[in-house]
Formats: sequence, C-alpha cells, structure tokens
Amino acid sequence: MDKTNSPTKVDFHFDVMCPWAYQTSLWMREVSNRHDIEVDWRFFSLEEVNLTEGKKHPWERDWSYGWSMMRIGALLKRQDPELNNAWYLKAGTALHVEGRKPHDPDVARQLLSEIDLDPSFVDEALEDPTTHEDVHQDHKRVIGLGGWGVPTLVFENDQKLFGPVLINPPEEEAADRLWDLVVGWLEFPHLFELQRPKSDEDMQDIASAFRPYVEARDWNTVANPTR
Repeated sequence: MDKTNSPTKVDFHFDVMCPWAYQTSLWMREVSNRHDIEVDWRFFSLEEVNLTEGKKHPWERDWSYGWSMMRIGALLKRQDPELNNAWYLKAGTALHVEGRKPHDPDVARQLLSEIDLDPSFVDEALEDPTTHEDVHQDHKRVIGLGGWGVPTLVFENDQKLFGPVLINPPEEEAADRLWDLVVGWLEFPHLFELQRPKSDEDMQDIASAFRPYVEARDWNTVANPTR
C-alpha cells in the first residue's frame, strides 16, 4: 500500500479479558505514538459471543467480568476518550502482566486511583444503565461486520481485519513494518486468512506470556489460549 494512502484512523475493538487483544493493543499504541494515528478504543464482549445456553447475558448480571470493566471504560470515554485508553492499558496490564484481578470491583477501584481517577467511576458506571448500551452497540457493530472476536480493527469504509494475533509486540521500526504489512491487506478484499502454525516451542512461549492472565482469571474460556 502506498504510504501516502495509509490509514490515519483505526477503531480498535477489544475486551479487557482477552490476552491476545492486550498484546496487540501495545503494538497499536506504539504505532499510534510514532505516526500520529488516531485510535478509537471500542468494545466487544467475549462473554456475549461465547454465551452458552441457559446463561444470562452479561447485561443481565449485576457484575460481569469483561462487560463490567468495559462499562467503566464507556463512562470514562464520555468524559474523555483518552481516559478509556488509559483505563484499558491499566486494567489490561494489571490482568495480563501483573496477575491482578481488575474484574474484581475493589481492585478496579484501586486501579483507577493508581491512574489518578476517582474510584467512584466503578459505581457510577454500574448504576448507569446506559453504559450497557454503549458496550452493546460496539459489540453489535463487530458482529454486523461479520466479526467474531478481538482484536478487530475497523478502518474507513468499514474495512475490517481480525488481528494481528501475536505475543512480544514489536517496537520502533519493527512496529512500523508490521503496520505496513497489516494495512497492506486492505488492498486485497478477498484475502481472508493467513496463519502460521504453532510449534510446541511456540506454545511454550505463549503459555509463558499468558501465565499471569491464566492465574488471575476467575472464568473458564471456550478455548485455552495457551494450547
């Protein structure tokens, strides 16, 4: 793709629960900072897309793991979109690097205070039913585009890509090269999938990268990300 036509805006759909989306978000921030790319951090619910029969929808529960963390982000985003970005980075780092539990309301309050935000945002988000709709609208948008998970990137004219799916996100010039490769896909609308098979060594690296998340989570996943 001609770099003069390279996208300057991207919507990044995430669920705080997802270790893959967290890894990709670090790369996306690196690219954004280096090239002044505008990133709109938007939501998607793995709890909803993986809902099993007989279980309540996440918006029907008093507290849902990823959904409630994103409701906090939705309320913060109304104040300033950058606050949602800061919350996602803080909560994601807590879960996926530090092995903390941002899906626990008390931990969520503590994390907000650590980035100089009022811990009461947790309770305000939960008491405001319209935060459900903010998350739900973003989720339905991805589903409507044929998406199924995160990270999902959406560009102009609703061009969308799932991924990149990675660990050890590249930095500096390497991050730039990956960005060029990713947006290069937009030139080929009927190129749907390219995947690298994972070796046993790869799976060990993934398991190591995701260990804090696996130890901190309080939910079962449909697919074990370390297998």
